[in-house]
Amino acid sequence: MNTFSRWVGDRLILVLGLLVLLYMFVPIFVVILMSFNAPGSRNSYTFNGFTLDNWLNLCEPYQLCSSLRTSIEIGLLATLVATLLGTLMAFAMVRHRFRGRSSANLFVFLPMATPEIVMGSSLLALFVNAGFAGALGFWTIFVAHVLFCLSFVVVTVKARLSGLDPRLEQAAADLYANEWQTFWRVSFPLVFPGILAAALLSFSLSFDDFIITNLNAGQEVTFPMFVWGANQRGIPPQINVVGTVMFTVALLVVLLGEMGSRRRAAR
Repeated sequence: MNTFSRWVGDRLILVLGLLVLLYMFVPIFVVILMSFNAPGSRNSYTFNGFTLDNWLNLCEPYQLCSSLRTSIEIGLLATLVATLLGTLMAFAMVRHRFRGRSSANLFVFLPMATPEIVMGSSLLALFVNAGFAGALGFWTIFVAHVLFCLSFVVVTVKARLSGLDPRLEQAAADLYANEWQTFWRVSFPLVFPGILAAALLSFSLSFDDFIITNLNAGQEVTFPMFVWGANQRGIPPQINVVGTVMFTVALLVVLLGEMGSRRRAAR
């Protein structure tokens, strides 16, 4: 009886975990399926038939490709700047002691805890009072995205830095490596997985954001704003194609990263 109970207990956790994962992935499976759908009308959300037209005519809906390009450009730029600044801030907060360090840690968490509607309206008020009321668009969205991505980068890189053994850097110094050699050959390779994770998280947050972007976009249209506008008339199936491509790219990045980690561990 004890052996049977132990066998059931071991398998039960596995089965429950698989069921939870399946539940989480059901919406993604639906998006992939609907990307091959030939709907009877724009307001139809049932699978009527298989077609490749959605993939072959991705840019057919007006402004879809232009809004997608805008979101990707803003996401890449915001990710680059936020990752660079956030990594420097994380190194400063973990490796150095300075006056106001505890307050800085508190302020880093504030953008993460602030509701998006509050942050978006506050940034809009800032831009208007600074004289950018008529210039809302690409660059105001970029500044807003850098500001809210920065906190996530700092927290992610800080977590990676806090888990590193400082004796590794001390050993490099004992072997006559200067500060730059120690950083590039010891510290940076060890911290890089955290930096990469922070960059991927920043791009996802930037690409997905709607509330803050909508308040500071002016006449600019990003992909989430296009989806929201298209929803008023019926969502085109090409949007599911974009979702499928983004999911596939994210999955490939994760798989390549895992393969790289296993190869390094094997060496």
